[in-house]
Amino acid sequence: MALRILAFVVLLFSILFLPFWVTVILALGGMIYFSVYWEAVALFFLSDILYGAQVEKFGGMLFVSFFIALIVLLGLEVLKKKLKWY
Repeated sequence: MALRILAFVVLLFSILFLPFWVTVILALGGMIYFSVYWEAVALFFLSDILYGAQVEKFGGMLFVSFFIALIVLLGLEVLKKKLKWY
């Protein structure tokens, strides 16, 4: 439990002070390592609130990284259930 809280704090720090690609790598690692890492989805929502802008490619959607993180988390959870060694 302490490791999960530490990972949350590190991910929050990376959202606030580090480049976006570092946050993506850390969040993906957390999603793979922990069973269901909803914290990453919540922190990407925070990131979209703080730094997000409407993206015309996605129909003017505002919370792009939030929805992508949600889809990746759900996809990884399905994939983890199908893997024998996880």
